[in-house]
Amino acid sequence: MSDTAGDPLYETMSLVRIAEMNPEGRARLEYRARADMCHSGGVVQGGFVTGWIDAAMAHAAIARNGADVTPMTLELKVSFFAPVRPGLVIAEGWAVRNGRKTAFYEGHLLDEDGNVLAKASTTMMLADRSRVEAASKAAVTG
Repeated sequence: MSDTAGDPLYETMSLVRIAEMNPEGRARLEYRARADMCHSGGVVQGGFVTGWIDAAMAHAAIARNGADVTPMTLELKVSFFAPVRPGLVIAEGWAVRNGRKTAFYEGHLLDEDGNVLAKASTTMMLADRSRVEAASKAAVTG
């Protein structure tokens, strides 16, 4: 669905593609878990797992609220159910409740067979993208 080539964050996270962004507040992203993301025993480090699900929930919020919104995570809870190994993984996110400024989303990470590897929930602030980008530029140029 989406061309992500050349985006440094997407490359770091090993995004394969954005498979779905549904205006009802759903998103599906595919990642390639790599061996260099693993710690002992060939298990993907939990920060990558958390980041993948967090990104899916953020993409679901953007799908629902439009590209002028930047979802800012206020709270994030992740539960890990099974080790994530190198290979294709699918992160899905969906809206639970979407207010004007605050939203609640859930998500999970699946292996290629559809087994749930981890689940997450988040509370996010729906910020105006232009204000977030302006504040970021001001911080860099300081």
